[in-house]
Amino acid sequence: MDRFSGEGMAEADLAADIAFAATAGAAGLALAVSVWAWRLRARLVARAVEVEDGLAGARMQAEAGATALMAFDDVRLGLGPDGEIETVFGASDVLAALAPGQDAAGAAEAVLSALKQSHTGRMEALIGAGEAFETLLETSDGTWAVEGRPHGGGAWLRLSRLGGPDTGGEAGPGALAEQSPAPTWVVDGAGHLIWANSAWLLETGAETLDEARSRTLSFDRGADAVVAEALRLNARQEGFRWTTAGGRRRAWKILAEPLAGGRGAVIAFAIEMTEAEETRDTLRRHVEAHDETLNHLADAVAIFGPSKRLAFHNTAFQSLFGVDPAWLDERPTHAELLDRLRQKRLLPEVVDYAAWKAEELDFYGAAQASPDDSWSLPDGRTLRVVRQPHPLGGILLIFSDITGELQLRSRYNAQIQVQRATLDKLNDAVAVFGSDGRLRLHNEAFETFWGVAGERLMEAGDFDAVAALCRPVLPDAALWLGLKARVADPDPESRVAISGEGRTEDGRIAAWQTRPLPDGATLVAFFDVTARRELEQALAAKEAALAESQALKREFVGSVSYELRTPLTTIVGYSELLEAMGDLPERSRQHAGAIRVAASHLARSIDDVLDMAQIDAGEMELTLGDVRVCDLLDEAAEKIRAKVEGRGATLHLACPTGLKPIRADARRIAQAVDHLLENACRAVSEAGAVSLTAEAGPGEVRIRVEDTGRGIPYHLQAHVFDRFVRRERGGPGVALALVKALVELHGGWAEVQSEPGKGAAFILHLPVEATAPTAAPELLLG
Repeated sequence: MDRFSGEGMAEADLAADIAFAATAGAAGLALAVSVWAWRLRARLVARAVEVEDGLAGARMQAEAGATALMAFDDVRLGLGPDGEIETVFGASDVLAALAPGQDAAGAAEAVLSALKQSHTGRMEALIGAGEAFETLLETSDGTWAVEGRPHGGGAWLRLSRLGGPDTGGEAGPGALAEQSPAPTWVVDGAGHLIWANSAWLLETGAETLDEARSRTLSFDRGADAVVAEALRLNARQEGFRWTTAGGRRRAWKILAEPLAGGRGAVIAFAIEMTEAEETRDTLRRHVEAHDETLNHLADAVAIFGPSKRLAFHNTAFQSLFGVDPAWLDERPTHAELLDRLRQKRLLPEVVDYAAWKAEELDFYGAAQASPDDSWSLPDGRTLRVVRQPHPLGGILLIFSDITGELQLRSRYNAQIQVQRATLDKLNDAVAVFGSDGRLRLHNEAFETFWGVAGERLMEAGDFDAVAALCRPVLPDAALWLGLKARVADPDPESRVAISGEGRTEDGRIAAWQTRPLPDGATLVAFFDVTARRELEQALAAKEAALAESQALKREFVGSVSYELRTPLTTIVGYSELLEAMGDLPERSRQHAGAIRVAASHLARSIDDVLDMAQIDAGEMELTLGDVRVCDLLDEAAEKIRAKVEGRGATLHLACPTGLKPIRADARRIAQAVDHLLENACRAVSEAGAVSLTAEAGPGEVRIRVEDTGRGIPYHLQAHVFDRFVRRERGGPGVALALVKALVELHGGWAEVQSEPGKGAAFILHLPVEATAPTAAPELLLG
């Protein structure tokens, strides 16, 4: 029981504790809820105050935004999801301008109606699909730019005044466009003129914009095409046009820019470029002329721009280095060109090519032209290289092939040295004076001739001072005055070669002469002719003595010949008389015949000698006449035939029947032929033959006498026509020499053709018309 009573008391205490705890918890919860409620109320009050303040600010901001929107010359229309107007912003006067006579709501509705009628598709796309657009709207007050933008479930329309008859003086972009000197105009999506400034009206010749619209004027067809392209592509377009107005061509740059993105309208500008184009054209012509001039230069020219690329090269540059023109047209850099030339071995051979190349490229930073350089190429050529900064940036290179110049200079220097050495070896005193009268050159003989040291001559310098040094040796004032005129006077009449002589103070005879040289200088030469003059005098004396001896010889020959001819005539006469005696023994008759033949041969030899003497004296005259060669040969053949046949040989005669007569001395030609036949008769042997022929040649007749004898040795053929030379064919004589002389008197010539052992042939070349000066004048006529 005690146990049960104790348990009951414990349970009672536990319940009391629980009840107390529950009471305490409820009280705490109520307190916490009270505190939380108090705090929540405070927060709600603060939030309500904050919301009220925000609403007040929003109202003020909305009122300020509406006021701001209504302060400008544009109108904004808010559209709902159904496309109806929900909000209108805009100044009352602006709204009135859109639809005169209506309130703001009516004006807005009128604008919306007009847009739906003229731009139905765009308005439906804006409301239904949220596609923005821009266009223009024509009203009685002018043109308005319309922009449509989707926003939320609705849309906004913005209308701004673009231009009109009363907007010329307004401030802003319209005023700027109106006052611009460049013609400016605006067209709508259909290409119709909406607005234009005064410059455009002036260029098109319209007084007002309405007149331009009524006359459908345009600035230029080409400009209209540029504007149409801008409308089509909805992008900025540029073009260039030339127009003619007032007799003057003008250039224009056309710019067409879509308004606010380009949808529906385009603003165009015409910027005059006449002066710039004329300047550009002038510059182009100057550049082309400059390039053409450089292309005609023999020197190679290359221009590298600031970027170190090849900007220009002339034809000589490509030819000098043999570089591919297509590769040069690709505008290689300076470094690339040097590498290409090095590959072709057209650069100087250097140890460090990289350093040399860097030094070449350093010229781009130079402010002044560098000194001329020379390149010795591996192929033996030498180039002069000129580098100078180009006025437009970069450098200008000029290459000149001076190989020939250096060779010419070397040859010139060598020639000068040879000339000096040659002059020094001359015995004549030579001096060369320039066109300025100064002494340029003299040899050692000049110093010796005048007895003046070379140092004094070089110090003297000009002609007057040199003449003063030489005048003591040859004091002839007229001589030195004349020489000075030839040296210093530039008149062509004075620059002629002259010569003369004078006697020096020491008794020498000095000859002098001048020669004008091509470079304007004058050569003056002096030489001692004393020995020459003495020799000439001696020769003259000997010539006189020789002439006298020749005369004595001719007189002696004539006298001796006459003295010999008289007894020979007697001998021939008595021998013929003895041969005619009938009682004379045969042997004695033969002896008399031999005497007659020998006397006749001697008489003929004497006649030949006399003829040669007469020819040598120039006293033989020809008696010219028409000679029939065939008849002359017939007579000669008949006279010699018996002798030829008596030696057991045969005589052949050949003469063409159509051979024309020649103008000659028949007796002398027959004399020459007789001598040749006599010579052939002596040479021919038994069973041999002698031929006498004639043939016509160009301007001549050839008479040929040929035999089959032993011929003439080669070493004697050159002397066969010499006189008084012993020959194997007849001993000493003048027969063949007389033949040659007689033919030459006629203007012809004689020749011999022979091969030892096979006979010989003598040919006389006789001209058709004798040209001998010894012919009688009266016989040369006709």
